Amino acid sequence: MNLVKSIVAGVLVLALAVFSLPAAEAATDWDGGRIRAEGTGVAPINTVSAAQARALARRAAIADAYRQLAEQIRGVDVDASTTVENMMVTNDTVRTHVSALVRGARIVEEKALRDGAYTVTLEVPVFGVSSLAGSVFTPNTTRERWASPDSVYDPYRSRDYDTTGYGTYDRWDRGHDWDRTTPAAPARRSPSTSSAGSAPSGRAVGGYTGVIIDCRGMGLRPVMSPVIKAENGRPIYGYKNLDSDKVVASGMAAYVRNEADATRAGSNPLRIRAIGVDAGANPVLSAEDARRVLIENGAAGFLDATNVVFIR
Repeated sequence: MNLVKSIVAGVLVLALAVFSLPAAEAATDWDGGRIRAEGTGVAPINTVSAAQARALARRAAIADAYRQLAEQIRGVDVDASTTVENMMVTNDTVRTHVSALVRGARIVEEKALRDGAYTVTLEVPVFGVSSLAGSVFTPNTTRERWASPDSVYDPYRSRDYDTTGYGTYDRWDRGHDWDRTTPAAPARRSPSTSSAGSAPSGRAVGGYTGVIIDCRGMGLRPVMSPVIKAENGRPIYGYKNLDSDKVVASGMAAYVRNEADATRAGSNPLRIRAIGVDAGANPVLSAEDARRVLIENGAAGFLDATNVVFIR
């Protein structure tokens, strides 16, 4: 048993430390909220019995599954331009937590194959108890207030946005001039320019249980910490606004392919059509729609509850 632990530990150290290798695209089940990896093992030819061959093949499969799982976790997108690997390189705390997460992975399936090989499938949750989210998010001790609804029309100076509580990483495009002020959005538009319709006289209709943002055809990819922006670039929804315990427990948003699966938004969602996607991961709303979302959230608190769904 000690030998097995030593082999597994060695594989984990190698998989989590060799950052010169390209990170594999994470096979993350965003609907089920888990990461799975399958390992395969084959016994050496000089085994003395079928039982020994099976045991050695299983041991090799477990070690391979740990290696595959570590690679997949490293490739998970935390935000628009930061992976788990990026955070592990620069933050010893994250590195330690992720290493412990991999070591604690649960075996969910294993089987012996007819050719003598053996397969083992390991799984870790993305959110919840002992999850990846618990490794990459730090407690948000001071929640940032929601943006003023009318601020979506003002000029906005772009700046780094902390999406995890651990500070900003190399999450912005180096070739982009982020130290600039975006122009003001157009003055308030007629209700017909809003995909949700304008709030009457700037007052909330009320009663909305969540928000569904349609990003179909825009190439939206799932990330653990998305940021919703108004068209002037101002963030209107992000980790800094939220209770970190809720984020770790269930994430910031659900990613679905059709509205029938958008149950997270509740029975009476506000429906919005995005006008674009920033950096492949952050939905962008028109000024009028962003204002409407903020006004309705002030009445119903669905953003505070993270009742947010993206259709992609």
